[in-house]
Amino acid sequence: MAVSASFGAKTGFSLGLPAGVRVTSTQKAHPQADWKNLMKRISALTVLLGVLLSPVVLFAKVTTRVPRHTRSARVQESSRTSKRIHSMQHSRPVGRGQLRRASLVRTSARGRHHRVYERFTGSSFVDTDLANGDTTSGEDQVVRQAAIDALGNMNGTVVAIDPNNGRVLAMVNQKLALSEGAEPCSTIKLSVALAALEERIVTKDTPVNLGGHYSLNMTEALAHSNNAYFETLGRRLGFERVKHYANEFGLGEYAGYNIKGEHLGVYPTEALPDAQGGVGRMCSFGEGVSVTPLQLGALVASIANGGTLFYLQHPETPDEVLNFKPMVKRMLDIGPLIPEIVPGMGAAVQYGTARSVRASFSEFPVLGKTGTCSNNGTRFGWFASFADTPSGRIVVVFFLEGGRPTFGPKAAELAGHFYRNLSDKSYFTTAKNTPPSAEKQAAVSTGVTQ
Repeated sequence: MAVSASFGAKTGFSLGLPAGVRVTSTQKAHPQADWKNLMKRISALTVLLGVLLSPVVLFAKVTTRVPRHTRSARVQESSRTSKRIHSMQHSRPVGRGQLRRASLVRTSARGRHHRVYERFTGSSFVDTDLANGDTTSGEDQVVRQAAIDALGNMNGTVVAIDPNNGRVLAMVNQKLALSEGAEPCSTIKLSVALAALEERIVTKDTPVNLGGHYSLNMTEALAHSNNAYFETLGRRLGFERVKHYANEFGLGEYAGYNIKGEHLGVYPTEALPDAQGGVGRMCSFGEGVSVTPLQLGALVASIANGGTLFYLQHPETPDEVLNFKPMVKRMLDIGPLIPEIVPGMGAAVQYGTARSVRASFSEFPVLGKTGTCSNNGTRFGWFASFADTPSGRIVVVFFLEGGRPTFGPKAAELAGHFYRNLSDKSYFTTAKNTPPSAEKQAAVSTGVTQ
């Protein structure tokens, strides 16, 4: 084999010839064969380099890959807002559209990601006096001022009720309070819980399997506003029984007696189509249902007083206050059920979705239920509760509407300010209303320590 000596010298490339073969300028060369051998060796080296470098390339790809998000629901907000909303939120968006402030990533049972966008056009705050035009001469002025101060500049309404006679003590922003209402969101779970207890489908301690090894009882489901739990109860009850009890508890009826301007919140006569979630969706979010603050207040008042559903009355003059006479709509057979439901309402305030109450008020037990949902660009925030105080019980409903800052835990926070305002005015140190009878008092025993 002969190769020109000048090739190696010029290129510095060694062909790695066998021992005993030397290159001299006197040997005859075969140019065509030599070039073929050279190209074969270059090809072999190229393949070898590719094999050696491939792990480095793969490692670079792995380390630069963007991680996939696997959480079932995540609000893409600032760090501070994300922590707050993730720990307290229990809502679901209805409307869809262009991204404005937030997006949710939901994971289906099959592990598929679905991004749902919420676009809010409603305003959570106002720069006008919402209470302007309210009829206030027959209201308890201490309660009214406490409600006004708690609501602040939030877009919403407050209704305070004496649960022992149905008197509306204060109604701030009466135009909204008396309107046709809105979707009750998760506050509908109170009605569903009572229905399931009455039908003996569950007790407060019955574990309900929600898939796999995950089970939940009523107390925890109310505390954390678990949607899957109440969807399961709704399907077991069926629409007819769900509707029957909802109507029995005053939903779909006028809550007030001769209250001027009151509109009716409507309960549908048919279940939602299965494609829209069916009766389960109605029982977890109240979808398709319209509830007014008065209707929800009357229901919570019946829980607080042991089972009497009063017509709510709103005195407009001091004389009407002096001549006030309670009017009973119907007696509800829920006395034995109340000890089953109030632990969950108390747990909601203690450590659940309504724990923001305790940031301002913790002197006496507060029991309630939050609700958050949105529709057509407006977000709703509900909190209906009653406080068990030395001077008796008082029911208050906060209903907010607007955008991103509006949600159930915010309404609960404002309720905490309301109770704090009353406490600061020594409102709870003197009896303001007649407490329930001893029998009813026992039935409504909260079982919650503060």
